[in-house]
Amino acid sequence: MQITDLKAPRGANKRKRAVGRGVGSGRGKTCGRGNKGQGSRAGRHFRLGFEGGQMMLFRRLPKRGFTSRAQNPYQIINVGDLDRFSKGTIVLPDNLFDEGLIKNKEGLVKLLGDGIIKKAITVKVHKATDSAVKKIHEANGAVEILTAQK
Repeated sequence: MQITDLKAPRGANKRKRAVGRGVGSGRGKTCGRGNKGQGSRAGRHFRLGFEGGQMMLFRRLPKRGFTSRAQNPYQIINVGDLDRFSKGTIVLPDNLFDEGLIKNKEGLVKLLGDGIIKKAITVKVHKATDSAVKKIHEANGAVEILTAQK
């Protein structure tokens, strides 16, 4: 088999519709653009959401709520994710990065209280919720808060 023997599957290459080939073709005269107006002219281009000068839908609808532009600088881990570390381990952001729990070892880390931990470990993070600290203390572990360096 040669590369010249390869063919596109049937129906893959569709012929472009020929417009402007007489009134009897069904796509003649105005070529499917209608009569007059901006859309019938050459070089027509409308911005997204343009409605012919009518107020656009996204401007007619009421705006509600608030979206903060500031991204959350904290990488989040849960207490349940720490159960993979052995008993007595000191867990630092470097260890979390090595385990694939966070994506940036220089970034800030926040510990949340979702999940269960049964091992006594020491966790060093930049922020921790009260429920996370409580669960680690119940497992005879400790939580140390690191200072953010930015």
